Amino acid sequence: MSRKIDKIIIHCTATPENREVSVQDLKDWHVKDNGWSDIGYHFFIDLYGVVHKCRPIERIGAHTKGYNKNSIGVAYAGGMDKEMKFSKDTRTDNQKESLVNLLCDLKDSYNAKIYGHRDFSKKDCPSFDAKKEYENISFRY
Repeated sequence: MSRKIDKIIIHCTATPENREVSVQDLKDWHVKDNGWSDIGYHFFIDLYGVVHKCRPIERIGAHTKGYNKNSIGVAYAGGMDKEMKFSKDTRTDNQKESLVNLLCDLKDSYNAKIYGHRDFSKKDCPSFDAKKEYENISFRY
């Protein structure tokens, strides 16, 4: 099955700054806690900037209600202050670099526009304005 992808939607895990999050953590949260069939994101970037493939792109994600059919979901570990009181852009330099590289690759493959979860929800996710920050990638051709 081939999906028409027109959006790349960035998320955070809404976990405290500097807390390690594993793919297994995501699987537990999404499958065990939410009852989903798999991790909802297609890609996940850990604290060290390692990009993990999660859900196959051919499969519709479970990350942004009403927008999953034509999108790819990308999440990074973090997004909250250490006390879990406020959203905070906690991306490490490695996460930022990996995110740019991944977004460029996805843009080249799908020519999709880049958004943050916050553009489709009342949530503050991904704790920064992804649409604005990555508009140079989103609109480069």
